[in-house]
Amino acid sequence: MHQVFLGIGGNTGNKHDNFDKVYTFIKNELGDIIKRSSVYETPPWGFQSQENFWNQVLMIETEFSPEKLLKNIAKIENWFGRERVSGKYTSREMDIDILYFDELIIETDTLVIPHPHIHKRLFVLVPLAEIAPEFVHPLLRLNSLQMFENCPDRSAIKKVEL
Repeated sequence: MHQVFLGIGGNTGNKHDNFDKVYTFIKNELGDIIKRSSVYETPPWGFQSQENFWNQVLMIETEFSPEKLLKNIAKIENWFGRERVSGKYTSREMDIDILYFDELIIETDTLVIPHPHIHKRLFVLVPLAEIAPEFVHPLLRLNSLQMFENCPDRSAIKKVEL
């Protein structure tokens, strides 16, 4: 089994229902959810939108390869109507990013692990530090708390009371 950290988030539709649905999809299509961070509300990153995002980090165990996991993630995102626009960030019901896959380093045309922006985004680092404070980024050699302390992002972030 592989240990994978996923970043999930969305800013359209019924966010509460979308999160409930994505947990079921993840369990059925990806693997068991081992840990869940709190859910955090944050402004959009990289584009303008009227709706704030809800974001969370999950730790799952999966039997799939990174490539198969990515295909299954795309299937889940499609169920939420996700349309990818190359090089552009957009509003969406649900986005699922592979943050880490074990301690692998992968760089292909379709997959980059660890996710290249982990250390730049509070909406990833706050929930990641909550559930895996000592996990070490395999390229940067910094743990989640160290990356949080050095993060240049100053976006507002607040815990969602579910």
